[in-house]
Amino acid sequence: MEHMDKRTDYCGNITSKYEGQEVTLFGWVQRVRNLGNLIFIDLRDREGLVQVVVNKDSGQELMDVADSLGNEYVVEVKGKVVRRSSINPDMKTGEVEVDAREIVVLNEAQNPPFEIKNDVEISEQTRLKYRYLDLRRPTLQNAIILRSKILRATHEFFDENGFIDIETPILGKSSPEGARDYLVPSRIYPGSFYALPQSPQLFKQLLMGAGFDKYYQLARCFRDEDLRGDRQPEFTQIDMETSFLDEQGVQDYTEGLLKKVMKDVMNIDLPTPIRRMSWQDSMDLYGCDKPDLRYDMHIHDLNEIFKDSDFKVFSGAIADGGHVRAIAVKNGAKEYSRKKIEEKQDYIKRYHAKGLAWVKFEDGEFSGPVSRFLTDANKEALKKEFELEGEELIVFVADKWKVVCDSLNYLRRSFAKETGIIPKNTYEFVWIVDWPLFEYDEGLGRWIAAHHPFTMPDDEGIKLLDTDPHAAHARSYDIVLNGDELGGGSIRIHKRSIQEKMLKALGFSKKRAYEQFGYLMDALDMGFPPHAGLAIGLDRFAMLLAGKDNIRDVLAFPKNASASEPMMHAPAPVAEQQLNDLGIEVEEQYLDSVHETEKRLEKEAQEDADQNATWED
Repeated sequence: MEHMDKRTDYCGNITSKYEGQEVTLFGWVQRVRNLGNLIFIDLRDREGLVQVVVNKDSGQELMDVADSLGNEYVVEVKGKVVRRSSINPDMKTGEVEVDAREIVVLNEAQNPPFEIKNDVEISEQTRLKYRYLDLRRPTLQNAIILRSKILRATHEFFDENGFIDIETPILGKSSPEGARDYLVPSRIYPGSFYALPQSPQLFKQLLMGAGFDKYYQLARCFRDEDLRGDRQPEFTQIDMETSFLDEQGVQDYTEGLLKKVMKDVMNIDLPTPIRRMSWQDSMDLYGCDKPDLRYDMHIHDLNEIFKDSDFKVFSGAIADGGHVRAIAVKNGAKEYSRKKIEEKQDYIKRYHAKGLAWVKFEDGEFSGPVSRFLTDANKEALKKEFELEGEELIVFVADKWKVVCDSLNYLRRSFAKETGIIPKNTYEFVWIVDWPLFEYDEGLGRWIAAHHPFTMPDDEGIKLLDTDPHAAHARSYDIVLNGDELGGGSIRIHKRSIQEKMLKALGFSKKRAYEQFGYLMDALDMGFPPHAGLAIGLDRFAMLLAGKDNIRDVLAFPKNASASEPMMHAPAPVAEQQLNDLGIEVEEQYLDSVHETEKRLEKEAQEDADQNATWED
């Protein structure tokens, strides 16, 4: 703290406003250039770089100290800010430099395993193993600082609007819905387990029953699921719940929050109200419930054009209750060869698509495999439907509705990225509303809640719960940004009778429903108010605003794609005594895996010790 108190400012803030002043700086040595009579030092901290200069007139002792500095040495520098003879317009501090009078080495550093700069080529495993070094890189530091600014704006917004910040438990009860839970064994109750929360959903609803009509929390959540670029085992939600508000009221608060964040963090004035789009329109036009509105390339339904076609691939799909839909890729006729299109066809097989039909429109003519099946009427209809001008590639998928949606959603995003039509530094928000209450999960082979089991059906949906529940619609809403689901919410069920019907429609027996959610049922009988809420994924929001492709780049200490943490070597086996205390025994079929992990960790620990051996025996 002694040194911190003496700092004049951060290195990256030493601009011309400090010219002529004596300053004290602290930071890491980025680079040293010895020109004989002059030594230049690039000094770095979280705000950026400043150039420090040492010349022979300052004395040989100071020159020797400067010459001894290595990369990542931690130093204190005192000196006078002077104008640079050669201005660097690419640096915020490029008009000035610090003429050093004193340099104190606070700590030396070994040569790091990679250079601390933005464009360094290193594996993710190495980056995460040395995360404390990786985090020194400006691009990551900026992303973490941006995330902090979002947090500050969020707290300020909710405080200004009368919300109460309430923490909910981390140790709770396992729930069978959603992803797998992370379980925590209880020592006091052997054989019983806590579960880490997948969200604070039921707790925040109970807070509404308790009379806290405006709740918010930066909530830690945990889900044991397969990872991808926008998922982590643990993540943070901007969580909000209110009483006595309808959909519009919750959306108004959300838009106020988004407006403040975009202004405070990005200096962008977000126009409100944000556009609304029905779930059905989103699926029909974009093939997904989180559309990217930064570009067009809409999906077109062509059933009317091809229902009587001699091309049985199209007419047969329509006759079987399916759809023929397509997108047109501008300039795609020249950019995409048959081979490239076939690669797309291979990819969409994962969505169970049987194939990918296509034609090109060039110089007023259609060509490609499907063109010979097109009648003159088909051709004229396609020209009108897509407003063809020339050089377009049209790709068709003919199949069941979900297969068509999934396939064309992928193709639309893929073509847009590859053809460079997605504008930079553009943020397009949209509300997706009027959702189905249920959706059928092919993997599970059963109906599940489209959002969660506590979502209120609309008025017609309440009636359908008794007759045709899976046709019901929900009073729910998602907020989407640039093709990513930023957050979601709904009006909650506040009456016991409706909640019982909802759980019954999801396949819960009365006994199982009360075993799992009996405390909620009891609460709903105790004067529960109408309530609603929403949760925004903080990590995903920060990722999008920071312009990153991976959520790990906005987290200080993330897990890798295999859900492990290379720096601390987590997860790892624990001592036999710890397992005994918890009444846990690892089954024999898993012992080989445990032993392999132990050996690997021992080997890595020994390698680290050999590489960094500085202690005497």
